[in-house]
This record gives sequence, C-alpha cells and structure tokens, in this order.
Amino acid sequence: MTHPYFEKTAHPRVFAHRGLVTEQGGASGVWENTAAAFAAAHAAGVEYIETDCQVTADGDVILFHDSTLTRLTGDHRAVREVSTRELADLFADHGGLLTVSDALASFPSSRFNIDVKTRDAAEPLGAILADHVDRVLVTSFDDTNRRATISAVLRAGAGLRPATSGGSRTIAAVRALSALRLSPARVLRDVDALQIPVRHGRLRVLTPVLLDAAHRFGVEVHVWTVNDPSDMRRLVDLGVDGIVSDRADLAVETLSA
Repeated sequence: MTHPYFEKTAHPRVFAHRGLVTEQGGASGVWENTAAAFAAAHAAGVEYIETDCQVTADGDVILFHDSTLTRLTGDHRAVREVSTRELADLFADHGGLLTVSDALASFPSSRFNIDVKTRDAAEPLGAILADHVDRVLVTSFDDTNRRATISAVLRAGAGLRPATSGGSRTIAAVRALSALRLSPARVLRDVDALQIPVRHGRLRVLTPVLLDAAHRFGVEVHVWTVNDPSDMRRLVDLGVDGIVSDRADLAVETLSA
C-alpha cells in the first residue's frame, strides 16, 4: 500500500535539497534550509523539500544540517549550545531561521523529507509531526534515530506512522542481499523509500538488482545529490523514482518535459 506521502504528486519526484538557493539568492546571502530557500523551491514548483534538523540549547528542533555553526558562520560552537533566539538573529539576514513547526505551518502544501541528525530531536519531533504524517518522511543515516522518531510520533497519537526511508545499515543490507539475489523483505519491512547516492567511494550503490528488489516490495528509490540534467534523465530512465537536487528548479523543468 502506497503511503499518503506519495499520493497525488508528480512522478518522478523532485526533492529540493535543503530548499533552493538560486544564483540571485546566493548573491544576496541566502543560506540553505531557510525560509527564503524553501520559498524559492515552492515558487519553482517543487512538491518535496529535503531538510535536516538539529536541537538548540532551548530544546527547539530547527532546520539545520551541520552539528556546528562552523561552515556557515565561522563560529565553532555546536548548535546545541546556542539559543534559538541567537540563531534566529544569525539567520535574519540570510533567509530566516525555521523550526520544524514553522516550516510545516508556513508551507502547508509542501511535503517534507526530514533527516534527523541527532537522537535528541526524536522525542520533540513526535508531538510536532503527529498531525502531519501524510506529508512527512522521516529519515536518518542512523536507523536508531529514525526508528526513535517514528516511535515518538506514534506515541504522540498519530493514527499512521510517517513515511520513512532506510538508514545506512538498511541500505547496506539491501545492497548486499540484492547482489546475492536474496530477498530483502525483512529489511524493507515498514520502509517506504531508499535514498542513496549512485556511488559511495568505489562501491556502486545504485544497481539494477537493488532497484528491482526495492520495487518488488513497493519501496521507492531516490538518488542524491544530482544537479546535472543529463544525469537526472539517465537515472530516471534506469527506473529511479526521485531525484534529490541542489538545482530543484532545473530538475522540475527537466523531468516535467
């Protein structure tokens, strides 16, 4: 049975990787995972926004990729050491800070692909996501974070779990089992998608047998991070269900043609 997260949307799917920072937006100082980046993705016709969450010193779950502020600000503090208000001030000239609650309220027609970067986010996410399970996919490289978040959502009273994509261990198991022509049914139980790179180092992660195995059990395959239109077309021709891209505007144009 298809999860509601995937119903009544375009296929192949386009995921705006941390929103969309256009050339103009970048020149004006817009950062990824901000209100401005999400608004640009929405304006480009993107239905799915890929994002990440961390927890602030106040316990608020905000949309931010890294565990520290170093890459974006040069400040080496961990996000968990900084107050939400201070972070909002830092983001004010760069597109605007969003909590998960803010994003769900501000972009009611968007569907979110949320990467849970820290276990501390799992419990508060339960109450935040419980009323939005039809438009949220929960993921994490760490399957423990992913499962803890889903459990928290269900404890918060959701009648349906959110959609979910497997973490690193799940992906590795499906890759290995499919290569051996063994069934990944148990591994893929309660998984709606595999979100993978084409390669990890020298290992080719995306293979025809992995695609076949996933599709045989009703699991979608989404590939990240793809910014070249010719690569997008090639991957869709191979059978992938979704493209995660920094250039979601190009992806929408390319895949809707």
